[in-house]
Amino acid sequence: MNPIRVLVVDDAAVVRRQVSLLLDADPGLEVVATAPNGRIALAKVEQFQPDVVLLDLEMPELDGLETLKLLRQRAPDLPVVMFSALTERAGMLTLEALALGARDYVTKPTSAGGMNVTVEAVRDELVRKLKALNVRPASATMAPFPVTRAPQPRPLVPARVEAIVIGASTGGPGALVRVVSALPADLPVPVLVVQHMPPLFTRLLAERLQGVSPLCVREAVTGASVRAGSVWVAPGDFHLAVCRDATGVRLLTHQGPAENACRPAVDLLFRSAAEVYGAGVLAVVLTGMGQDGLRGCRKVSEAGGQVVVQDQASCVIGSMPGAVEQAGLADAVVPLDALALELVRRVDPRGRRT
Repeated sequence: MNPIRVLVVDDAAVVRRQVSLLLDADPGLEVVATAPNGRIALAKVEQFQPDVVLLDLEMPELDGLETLKLLRQRAPDLPVVMFSALTERAGMLTLEALALGARDYVTKPTSAGGMNVTVEAVRDELVRKLKALNVRPASATMAPFPVTRAPQPRPLVPARVEAIVIGASTGGPGALVRVVSALPADLPVPVLVVQHMPPLFTRLLAERLQGVSPLCVREAVTGASVRAGSVWVAPGDFHLAVCRDATGVRLLTHQGPAENACRPAVDLLFRSAAEVYGAGVLAVVLTGMGQDGLRGCRKVSEAGGQVVVQDQASCVIGSMPGAVEQAGLADAVVPLDALALELVRRVDPRGRRT
């Protein structure tokens, strides 16, 4: 198979050089061109026809956001990965880029060891994401996941939903905006969210969701009371769980071992929700890379809860919901635009779908 052709766009010559060397060292990738700003990048997209663009945010002449807007007009299906610093400004711009159609992002961690250490730190994530986001006929079909058990008979009348738990990764910020913004202000249950993102970005995501939702959206903190009408987003680098005490259900955040190479992990949230709410859990798996959420959905299903997944056609990457679907754990497979309505229908105070 031919290597994935990458255009690297960054105003720093050292970054262009080091990242190009890094990517060219992988036989599955080939840097076909580099550019120091968006204006030159647009010309090189036309000239070299790359499969993926790695795009810096802050550049002279034409910055990353303006470049992305023009790319979406000229090449709407070309995957773009943002390459941004781990700062508040960069985080806000990255979320804006994702809303404008960027498929994913990789952060540039700061390091006293210099650029070589920085490249080493992002190598695995960068290579993995570039490969996953390149959609080609030869690789677009997702490899089947092993079906570990046959679907279990579901109760004709599901238990009353007490909480919605949502897991997402690649493409998740945009999907969450679509879903959370469409939930009603009088939603009678809490919503708990795990989105694979680093610290700072999760707070900015919660603020962005608060700006579009009638519900109260906040980044999760240990000890907070879990009540209807609230949406809690797991903080970056912390797992999110729920626990029950004499006063009710409360949040617990901690830095236990990563699961599925993730912290926060969807599996851990879903597992704790199944333990606390039992059949009252409604688990939702959105777009994302990998299989985080699969084991958690199995626990939810075994507890008698419900599982809904986003359909492949509306996912940026369908691995996470696809794993759940192919394992026979999904009660419904729903397009992104219909997900909020599906959740509202299932969250019926009488314990029945409308």
